Amino acid sequence: MQPAEQRRSASEPSDTTSGEGVASASAGDRAAARLGIRGDAEVIALVGVAHGTSHFFHLVLPSLFPWLMREFGLGFTQAGSLTTAFFVASGLGQALAGFVVDRIGARRVLWTGVALLAVAAASLGLARGYAALVGAAVLAGLGNSVFHPSDFTILNRHVSPSRLGYAFSMHALLGNLGWATAPVLVTGIALSAGWRAAAFASAAVALATLGLLAARRAALADPEGHGGAGPVAGRATPRVSVFDFAREGAVWMCFLFFLVLAMAFGALQNFSPTVLQRVYHLSLPSAAASLTFFLLGGGAGIMLGGVLATWSEAHERLVAFALVSAALVALVVASGAIPGWTVGALMSFIGFCTGLAGPSRDLLVRKAALSRFGQGSFGRVYGFVYSGSDVGTAAAPLLFGRLMDRGMFSAVLGGVALLQGLAVVAALRVGQERSRAPQARPDQP
Repeated sequence: MQPAEQRRSASEPSDTTSGEGVASASAGDRAAARLGIRGDAEVIALVGVAHGTSHFFHLVLPSLFPWLMREFGLGFTQAGSLTTAFFVASGLGQALAGFVVDRIGARRVLWTGVALLAVAAASLGLARGYAALVGAAVLAGLGNSVFHPSDFTILNRHVSPSRLGYAFSMHALLGNLGWATAPVLVTGIALSAGWRAAAFASAAVALATLGLLAARRAALADPEGHGGAGPVAGRATPRVSVFDFAREGAVWMCFLFFLVLAMAFGALQNFSPTVLQRVYHLSLPSAAASLTFFLLGGGAGIMLGGVLATWSEAHERLVAFALVSAALVALVVASGAIPGWTVGALMSFIGFCTGLAGPSRDLLVRKAALSRFGQGSFGRVYGFVYSGSDVGTAAAPLLFGRLMDRGMFSAVLGGVALLQGLAVVAALRVGQERSRAPQARPDQP
């Protein structure tokens, strides 16, 4: 399979004047267009499967906590520290992985990350003490760190700009599918065959993904000149230092955007069942179902968000509208003044609006990278700004756990609304900072 740049250049019509030549060129254009669609779809599917695998590994350790705590005599703090170790390693590794992607290419870095996940799961299955559990968590975090810089670099370089909104939508959606699959598969195997078998089964999931990526490696080949950050299709890349991106306000606003949004999501993912149970006196199953509604609403929002991001260039305004709507409804839920039977529907709406913002959010990062540094910066820019998500995910339990310990359950939902409001401010500032930056390239979507 040819890289997207080659597929698109192959679709340019030849200079012909005869009627037969025009008809032939037209038929060739249609064939090239079909090839382009199929090629884009394959790249989107392969990268989406890889992203789903990374999200699957987010929940392997938490799904096994009951068995690990019993086996090794762990308390909740020790068990929770394994998740913290995972995301600290992922956050630090993600910022660094972006530079490696720009230097040696995204495909090899992606393979390395998937392989590390397999090694981490196998190490977990062989663990004989707490130190080994921490080592497995760190290995898994390092494996997880490569996916956003690798995935988005591959999508931006291989998928036609007109279909990037759909690509980012499917990327997020398959990531959510990985979250949904892990607890069911991992706990099911642990119940029937033991937690070590579940760990080895998780390693098999990563190996299956690695085999698929290797089998279809031609589809993900780095374009010529992009073993590092060279030019694409004859275009000149701006002469800038690899660290110049850290001086750009738009990049820092993207980092802040991902940080606060991840904190809001982490608060809901970790604590919303307990919060809703206490504030609205719901049964535990009903409160847990509200979290499920939130996640399902997020999936629906992601799908629609991909369409809207493709149709519209007003990505900052779309993100702002979606997150302001989510924040306002979160405040309504935080008030405790609504009937309990409406909570599930409102949580679904919050998830829907959050998901709606996702594809436009990723296109904002693309614009921030292209407007100043060109395609050679995709890895380090995506790696840096997405490390904000890991920081936010690691910080959320610490910040909101204190509110929970003090019985301030409604304040958790109020905090979620505040964080979503800060994300809106950051998104709007991205557009302002980008408009003030020198425009380095004309090839934005």
